[in-house]
Amino acid sequence: MANDDYFFCGIGGSGMLPLAMIVQAQGGRIEGSDRSRDQGRTPEKFAWLEAHGVTLHPQDGSGVTRPTQTVVATGAIEDTVPDIGAAKRAGARIVTRPELLSQLFNAAPASIGVAGTSGKSTITGMIAWILHSAGREPTVMNGAVMKNFADADHPFASALIGGRDLFVSEVDESDGSIARYDPTVAVVSNISLDHKSMEELRVLFGGFTVRAATAVLNLDNPETAALAQSMVESGRGDAVVTFALGNESADLSAHDLEPLPTGMRFRLKDLASGADVPVTLPVPGAHNVANALAALGAVRAVGVPLDQAVAALETFSGIRRRMEVVGTANGVTVIDDFAHNPDKIAATLKTLHAFDGRLLILFQPHGFGPLKLMKQEFIDGFAGLLREDDILLMPEPVYYGGTTDRSVGSEDIASGIRAAGCHAEALPTREACGDRLIDLARPGDRIVVMGARDDTLSTFAATLLGRL
Repeated sequence: MANDDYFFCGIGGSGMLPLAMIVQAQGGRIEGSDRSRDQGRTPEKFAWLEAHGVTLHPQDGSGVTRPTQTVVATGAIEDTVPDIGAAKRAGARIVTRPELLSQLFNAAPASIGVAGTSGKSTITGMIAWILHSAGREPTVMNGAVMKNFADADHPFASALIGGRDLFVSEVDESDGSIARYDPTVAVVSNISLDHKSMEELRVLFGGFTVRAATAVLNLDNPETAALAQSMVESGRGDAVVTFALGNESADLSAHDLEPLPTGMRFRLKDLASGADVPVTLPVPGAHNVANALAALGAVRAVGVPLDQAVAALETFSGIRRRMEVVGTANGVTVIDDFAHNPDKIAATLKTLHAFDGRLLILFQPHGFGPLKLMKQEFIDGFAGLLREDDILLMPEPVYYGGTTDRSVGSEDIASGIRAAGCHAEALPTREACGDRLIDLARPGDRIVVMGARDDTLSTFAATLLGRL
């Protein structure tokens, strides 16, 4: 790295903290600020950063003083953020998080980029664990904590610090930054409406796969299957590895799926070798079987033998906040889950409904924008999957101020779900939802706390367990 003097604005964020740790491991000097720290939230996270050699400042611009600094900001660089104003005054270089991450990614001799509307963090975690188990020493950037790598000294293990030869990263399409990545291996789990229109998404994902030496694509999703077809038609069929559930024409396919209380059992068929292998996956849901196939395709492209990869998958312990069981008290189980778009919510509900018990769901939307864009998809998704005794509770979306269009709120979604004959309530606050959950809960129920981009949801789930 030419410049080794870095300042991360919002260093406590789920995408910023691991990137700062990777930059530090490659010789960078790290400073940073965070609004959460200034407000006294998650103090243990900032204490951990300071213990690991990071100098922290208030988010008032006081930490940015030199033209030699590179100031790293989230995707949206706003002059109203004091650190950004200070950077401009000091003549410091300003880069966005996606710019810096893609530079590190593209500099590695071999790279695996994991993209798609859902499943990215889990697939990235699976690939990380397989490569680590195979002694490949990957450097990995994930958007969520990988439980295999989390311990007392690494509580925020959303990054894995390895060598410089192999870089694995989750790649985001929602901000368009996927266009910056030039992967050796491009994985696309699925493509569906989330933040951008389908037309924009097709262009972004198409470019991503075309730039790769190998593309790992899901035949079960119409959009990714179309990508695979277009690569075959353009004469690049040998660069495609396909995967699917129950479809033997895919390079890697899963059959005879059997749900287990904490995982899945299935048979893996490998078209190339004719192998037919029993696999027991320690994470639940058919969507996780698909995620496992994606990971197997990716590591195959960098030379990990199938038997070695399968053995590692069987000890994969999952991703934090992906249907994570917080605990059980008085016969009620509390589950913490990151689901926040219709696809992810559907995967969670289908998996939980494989077993008996009423679901009491708290869904905290992560903004007014997604509610407006996907209002009908949210209503249809919940209405189609809630059972008659399930109950959905929604607080109003998290609102941090600004000019956000707040015309569609939680009650708009809840009333649409009620009109379809299901039980849904919108309450003003998360605390009110918590009180209602405690009132409703009875033995045999499962309380599911759902939502994204809010570290305090896990604390909230733990508090609910304590109140039961």
